[in-house]
Amino acid sequence: MSTKQIASHFLEAQRVLGEFIDNPENFNKIKSAGDEMIKSVKNGGKVISCGNGGSMSDAMHFAEEMTGRFRENRGPIPAVAISDPAHITCISNDYGYAYIFSRFVESVGQPGDVLLAISTSGNSENVLNAAKAAKERGIFVVGLTGKTGGELAKICDIELRTPMSDWADRVQEIHIKIIHSLIHYIESNI
Repeated sequence: MSTKQIASHFLEAQRVLGEFIDNPENFNKIKSAGDEMIKSVKNGGKVISCGNGGSMSDAMHFAEEMTGRFRENRGPIPAVAISDPAHITCISNDYGYAYIFSRFVESVGQPGDVLLAISTSGNSENVLNAAKAAKERGIFVVGLTGKTGGELAKICDIELRTPMSDWADRVQEIHIKIIHSLIHYIESNI
């Protein structure tokens, strides 16, 4: 790989980020998603997050920043990522991988909670099942997607979609920026 190829990664990331920034509706959606999360927490609810692979890491990062701290010392904010290996392997073995997130939502999700569903394609079956289970329980769904938004775009209450890219890593780079922006907004307003 040449330095020119390395530079191309940064230039593509700059393009995708620029497209996201150029659409002011994205910032309105981040604020609206943050407002729903704040409303949930103030009313005794929580934010549940889920995703596969790198998106699971993002879901975990979101939850730990909420329960810990982001930029300021403050009390913990109720959030949990569906990432317990025992839960995931149990549900995968007994019901199938498609249900690892939805079974968790069904067991601990309450009306008034918020689900942060992360899928770079918007078509991860287990994330879709979690979003469907959430909607059935009166749980507000915020979806982080990419590409065309996939099926998740049709289910979630607020969709934050990364501009088109051929690669999941570009989507994930914007997702983590959205996550940090959400956390900072929530932390500043709770």
